[in-house]
Amino acid sequence: MFEHLDIDIDERSGVNRIHLDRPERRNALNGALVAELKEALALADADERVRVIGLGGHGPDFCAGADLAEVQASVEEGVLASLREAEALGELFTLVRKLSKPVVAVVHGRALAGGCGLATACDLVLAAESARFGYPEVRLGFVPAMVTAILRRNVGERRAFELMALGDTIDAREAARLGLVNRVYADAEFETETSAFLAELASRSGSALALTKRLLYGADTQSFEAAIAAGARVNALARMTDDCQAGIRKFLSRDKKQDKKQDEGKTA
Repeated sequence: MFEHLDIDIDERSGVNRIHLDRPERRNALNGALVAELKEALALADADERVRVIGLGGHGPDFCAGADLAEVQASVEEGVLASLREAEALGELFTLVRKLSKPVVAVVHGRALAGGCGLATACDLVLAAESARFGYPEVRLGFVPAMVTAILRRNVGERRAFELMALGDTIDAREAARLGLVNRVYADAEFETETSAFLAELASRSGSALALTKRLLYGADTQSFEAAIAAGARVNALARMTDDCQAGIRKFLSRDKKQDKKQDEGKTA
């Protein structure tokens, strides 16, 4: 179905694994790949079998960034062609936040420039210990422009400026310390550990995850008071979901069993 993506759905766990599949180009983001990725993410979000989306890359790297040959071609076509290409990538970044299901970047090798931006745009980032992250655009006289909005939210303004202004590449442990990465795993256990993490996340309530994601990102443009009010509305809505009702019944049933055991112990 897709030329530049490899997709696998585990119906038992509810995990949809999407792999960028341009290993000969280090999974560089060209227009075709960006379009396919937007379509694949939308399809996964609409698929009732899917609860969590894992995004990785085939070959030695997660993603080396934008395809510079295509960037150069757009420059030669003029500013409108460059704008169309940039906006398409920006739409991909914003789409991740709009999806109801968690999107988890599973990063090995290098995640650089637009590739680091793609990982940063995901809801969570898992990294192999040998992975490398960076925004080296400044070294080409370029700017990691679209990711700025996301990066400053993850690491703060000063750290974001340092990463973008110096263009240094950092290792996975440093990326985790700064807030770019959630979990770091030893290379030898990377596939096993990340698969387990995705499956565990997929075992959580789908409705709760969707509401949590909506509430978290919706707070970006709200005042403190508005965010609290939005939280109250989501709280009330969450109580009415099937998952929450089942969870409450299970908890109350467990409490009753514990009370019964305690009472039996007192009369024994």
